[in-house]
Formats: sequence, C-alpha cells, structure tokens
Amino acid sequence: MRRVADTDLLETLATAYGFSLSYRGLTNETVASPRKSLVTLLQALDVPLSDDPSEEELTEALDAWQREWATRPLPPVVVAREGEEKSFTVHVPEGAPANVWVTLEDGSTSPVYQDENWNPPTWNDGIEWGEASFHTRGDLPVGWHRIHVTSTGDRADIAQECTLVVTPRQLTTNLDLVQNPAWGMMAQLYSVRSEQSWGIGDFHDLGELAVVAARHGADYLLINPVHAAEPFPPVEDSPYLPTSRRFVNPIYIAVEDVPEFKLLDAETRAEIDELSAELKTLNRSADFIERNPIFDTKLAVLQELYYLFEESGDHEGFEAFIADQGEGLVTFARWCADAEIERDSTDKHHIAVPVEQQEELARFYMWLQFVADRQRAAAQKKAVQTGMRIGIMTDLAVGVHPGGADASTLRDVLVPGASVGAPPDGYSQQGQDWSQPPWNPYKLAEAGYKPWRDLLRTVLSHSGGIRVDHILGLFRLFWIPRMSSPANGAYMNFDHEAMLGILALEAQRAGAVVVGEDLGTFEPWVQDVLRDRGVLGTSVVWFEHSPVDGRPLGQQEYRHLALSSIGTHDLPPTAGYLAGSHNALRDELGLMSDAFEDIDANDVAWQSDVLDTVRDTGCFDGTDLAEKEFAGLSRDERGDVDELVLGLTRFIAGTNSALTCTNLVDMVGDKRVQNLPGTNSEQYRNWCVPLSDKDGKAVLIEDLEGMELFRAVAEASARPHR
Repeated sequence: MRRVADTDLLETLATAYGFSLSYRGLTNETVASPRKSLVTLLQALDVPLSDDPSEEELTEALDAWQREWATRPLPPVVVAREGEEKSFTVHVPEGAPANVWVTLEDGSTSPVYQDENWNPPTWNDGIEWGEASFHTRGDLPVGWHRIHVTSTGDRADIAQECTLVVTPRQLTTNLDLVQNPAWGMMAQLYSVRSEQSWGIGDFHDLGELAVVAARHGADYLLINPVHAAEPFPPVEDSPYLPTSRRFVNPIYIAVEDVPEFKLLDAETRAEIDELSAELKTLNRSADFIERNPIFDTKLAVLQELYYLFEESGDHEGFEAFIADQGEGLVTFARWCADAEIERDSTDKHHIAVPVEQQEELARFYMWLQFVADRQRAAAQKKAVQTGMRIGIMTDLAVGVHPGGADASTLRDVLVPGASVGAPPDGYSQQGQDWSQPPWNPYKLAEAGYKPWRDLLRTVLSHSGGIRVDHILGLFRLFWIPRMSSPANGAYMNFDHEAMLGILALEAQRAGAVVVGEDLGTFEPWVQDVLRDRGVLGTSVVWFEHSPVDGRPLGQQEYRHLALSSIGTHDLPPTAGYLAGSHNALRDELGLMSDAFEDIDANDVAWQSDVLDTVRDTGCFDGTDLAEKEFAGLSRDERGDVDELVLGLTRFIAGTNSALTCTNLVDMVGDKRVQNLPGTNSEQYRNWCVPLSDKDGKAVLIEDLEGMELFRAVAEASARPHR
C-alpha cells in the first residue's frame, strides 16, 4: 500500500503542473482524479517518473520543477492586459546586474521598473541565482512585443528575450452588439447544397446561402468548422476531428469557380462535365453524404486545373499568399505531400521520390489552400455586400486528429500521450473520448503562444466572427490517458489569461465577433471572466434554468453577452428534439445507463415546462397553443410542431442576448439527428445528413425562399427591439 507521504507528494507535483485533484461530476458530486492517471499524464508531459513512482522519484521531480522556475532568466512568456502594469521575475547570478527593457512591435523601446523582491537565492549546478522583480508600463499598446534581459558577471553571461503580449481589456467588436442586437442563421455547410453542387455544400453555396439569409434579415451565417481533413480519401466525416485546425478542407472548393476551369479544352471539359453530372444527381438525394467519392473526383479535377494554373495563373498572388502564411503552410503542405507519397508506395517496392517531385506535390497542396482562401474571401464579400453586418461566422474545433498534420507538425507543443474528452454528463453518461492530443501548456508558453496566434490568424481571415467550440478548453481540458476510459481522466488547467487574451487580440485586429460555447461543467467564475473580456457566451433554451428554483429562464433573464438559440448541432433539429428522437437513438445504441422510460419522461416534463414559459411570454399568441397547458401533456397532445418551433423562435428573438441564432434545419422542418455525441461512425453516421424537409425530401438553396416555413421562421427570428 502506498504511503500517505507518497500520495501527498504526487498530489503536490500534479498540482504544480496544473492538474486538478478533483472535479464536480454529473450529479454535482466531487469526483477524485485517479492517482494512477495523474502519474500517466505527468509522464505524458515528460516528467521522469516510473509507473509506480517512489517517494524519492517524486521528490526529485518536484525539486527539478521548482529549480527550473527559480533559475530561468526570464519567464517563457509574459501576458498583460491593456492599461495595466504587468509584473514579472528575472533571475541572474546573485549579485550580478540585470538590464531589462521592452522592444515594442513597431521597433521602439519602453523601459521597465524594478520592484522590491527579498526572495532568497537558489543554488543550481554550482551557481547561486538571485531573483529580481520588474513591471511593465501600463500604457503599452496592444500587440506582440519582446522583453530583453542581459547580465554580465564572473559566473555567467546572460542575453535572453521572451514574448510580451498585451491583450485588449475588452473585445470592442462585441460591445456594439449589446446595443444593436442581431440574429443569424446556423447551418452545416456540407449539408446545404444547390443545383450546381458536386454532391456536397461548397464555398460557392456558402455565398449563395448568405445572400438568401441576408435577404430575410440575418446579419450572420454561422457554419461548421471547415478545417482540413485528410489530404485525400478516405477522410474523416467529423468537422470537429480535423487533421489541421489552421488550414482549410479542399472538399469545400467550388471547382467550377476556379478561374482555370474556363481554360479547359473541350475534350477535358466534356469528361469533367460527365463526372460532375453524376455527383450533381446526388443533390436531390436525402441519403447520407458520402465524402470519399466526391473528394476523389474533386481532387482529380483540381489537379488538372493546377497544371493550367502553373502555365498562366496568378503566380504573384499565389506567392504573396505563401509568404503571408509563412512556414506553417509549407510544413502542412509537405506533410500532405509525404502522406500521398507514402500512400502510393509499398513496403516491398518503395521507390524514392525525387526532392523536386516532393516539392511540386507540396506546391499543389499549397495551391489548394490558396484557392480555398480566395473562395472564402468571395463568400464573405458577398455576405457583407448583401447587407449582413457580420457575415460568415466560422467555427473553431477543440482539437485535431491524433494522426493528422497538426499532430505531426506541431508535435513539439502537443501531448500525444493524452486525449481530450469529457467526463460523464447529460450527453453521454459514459463520458466521451474525442481522441485529440491537447496543447502542452508549457511548450506552448515556451513558443510564445505563436502556434495559437498563427492558427487564429488563418481561421479569422475572411470571417466576420468566430465561434469557439468548448471555449472552456481555454481554461481547462479533461485529459484522458490515451487508450484509457474517460472515467480515468483528470482536468488540466491552462493559462486562460493568455489563451483568452490572445484570442481577443487577434479577433479585434481582424474586426471579428467572438462567441464562446460555454456549455457543460464549469466553475461559475469562468462565465464572469468571459463577460469581463466582452466574449459572448452561449445560451440554449433547453439548458437554461434558474439557479435558485430550477425553473426555465424567463425571456428577460437571458444573458446580454450571449448568443442564444433553441438548439445546437449536438441536439436534433427542434422538431426531432420535441419528438424525443435523441432519446430513442441513444437507447437503440445502448448509450443510456438509466432506463429509457425514466429519461424520456423527464425530458417530456422539462420540455413542457419550457413550452409553458414560452406561452406565458405570449410567443404562442394568435395560435391554438396560446391557452394550452403543456404540463402533463404527451408529445402527441402538444399541437402543431411548426407552431411550437415558431413560438420558441419568437421567444429566443425576444431575449436580451446580443446575438440570437436560428438553425436552418428548423426553418425547413428537418428532424434527423446531425450528430449524436459519444458515438462513432460504426454506431451512427454523424455529420453526413443532408438538409431535408419534414417529409425527408432533400432541400436545396434554390428551394428555401419558396418554403412557407422558411419564410415564417425567418420572420419570427427578427429582433423586435432592433
């Protein structure tokens, strides 16, 4: 049996590295982080521990940690808020001078000021290290700066620097929305097709959908993440498990919009038209979207177009794009090229590919990003020119595929031995493992948060806004030892001042709105931090309740700084949710620990409470639902589903929230579940459901404005106090 001293040392070490020793569970009980998992996760951070560490090992690891922080000349990074002085510590050999200053982003310099510090020196490798404290001025501009320290002495000469990031006090791009609220439309881009789509929604469709939405009063169009999947088939269906979060999935390229498409010779054009015609017939099918054959065809055609581009394309614009994206684009493209070369070779007959051929293939993958970037820009331009105040709002996934590009090219700042997930909750009573390697908070800080900054800059380009999925991950993430059960997970705490501050800085510079999806288990102070930074939270009608008596929130009790909606992509469309399709599907797949009848009955009762609140607000006035008492009614007794959806939409539109959002699936009467959390492709075809109406018939962009329900829900979505 392990001694208490060993357990105490392990807890001290785990806490020093940022792990929480417990968390609140599904029923608000305290769940202890498994001690064995803490050891495994510390090992994943390269802490030298055996599987069953002794007291000596733990003591040595803790001492090494403390010496590291007591002897490094500068912190890995310093993050300050606009308008505030920021303190930091410097270490030089005891008695040696410390010369410290700041170089600003524009090349000018700024002094720092020394504070009292009477901490005793620390011995390490025969050198006695002294500590000094300094603070920056409080009037530094927001941006990316550098702190320098030099020291000359008998025992060591020091010349080091670190990143200083000054972040906005509040995200000003969001503040106008509180005074001038807006509503927008939410859609899964791949599911929304037009007559000219190649079987899947694309960036041309994005622009056309934005035009339709704008004509009906929407100020933004929120779409799923368009992050890069695998560079060639087979590809991952989930947009939330990308190979790279920074770069874009070429499957969304509208091939016929590529300038070189018009340069094809007649024979090649005829062959391509024959291929595309077969894919276009899929647009009217409500069957699951099969990405692999679509992507395979698109890539083959895009390769032909690339040859034409090399002959007479906009090389100047392409080179400027490569220069702007920097080394990150080059390493991503080379990874894609290497993956293709590896696919085409065999272990027995491997033939070395010339470097020139590798580089040319990498250039093709960079060109795909160039084309996608231009098409995203065109969609955003069309959205704004049609009258949207915000335009396209993109979505940022939590993490990346463990075998993908980012996991390889960013491996120095990730933790491959851990997987991000969630403890048991209302979505999945068995917990969730998302298979994504998390940021290594210490390596990320050592890199000055540049990987985080570069990711944000690319994602925010051509976006009027960004929704950050599980923004709680900027505060803490649930780490699971890879290949272990979610029950064995523990929370890792991140430097949210840095992560959130840099998000605010890059969004403000891009002129973008920021929405944080803050659903799930979290400490109450987290929402206070988001509010104080001006970041919008997320409110979903089915999840909002009074902390006092548990009743559904009234219309005027919703947060001002929030995007409020009826549902999310992790719930069925409202018609399906009211029908209990999520419960039936989870029961069918064996995802419920409790009896289906009990869970479904509780769901019906809560939905009825919400509907009664909507009725009391007057949102059903003028319909047969205006006087109906929903409590005690079965689903079949509630009344017309379309009227229920319209009333719920009016309810959300009338809240005080800065943004409200209407799901496109609700505007066409769709019922099918788009994503069932906690399931894989063998259990359910998540992220493959095309837009369909209440009868299961596929709906195209050209159909929308002719649908009575679409027009009615759009009208109900209008903000009455706008």
